[in-house]
Amino acid sequence: MSTIYNMKIAITYEKGLIFQHFGKTPSFLLVEAEGKELKSTDVVSTEGSGHSALIQFLAERKVDTVICGGIGDGARNGLEAIGINVVAGQIGSAEAALHFYLNGDLKDNPAGKCNHHHTGDHDCGSHDCGSHSCH
Repeated sequence: MSTIYNMKIAITYEKGLIFQHFGKTPSFLLVEAEGKELKSTDVVSTEGSGHSALIQFLAERKVDTVICGGIGDGARNGLEAIGINVVAGQIGSAEAALHFYLNGDLKDNPAGKCNHHHTGDHDCGSHDCGSHSCH
């Protein structure tokens, strides 16, 4: 007998796609799932909040997992410190990533590490930042 558990998942979100920079995400697709079954989905604006405020935003909503494009070590460490799992380095459709995650087929990708926040250099691994939209 398998255990079915409830999850709250937040995906960085813009126009149906995974937004490529956690700290600048305009919104999250918030999902409640029971096992592989979706219970609810909602797009929620972040109202321009930055890294620290976004961590609080997700904590208040009792999010278990964040799926995102790029994320810096500070934000990743902040999320993980409060028990939020990070699945970074993702691109493309937010809905497709959600289904892959629920099926156990989406894994954290080290390419999602952004390390340009404090150095002035721009190196977001291999995720697509497009015209520095992630900066």
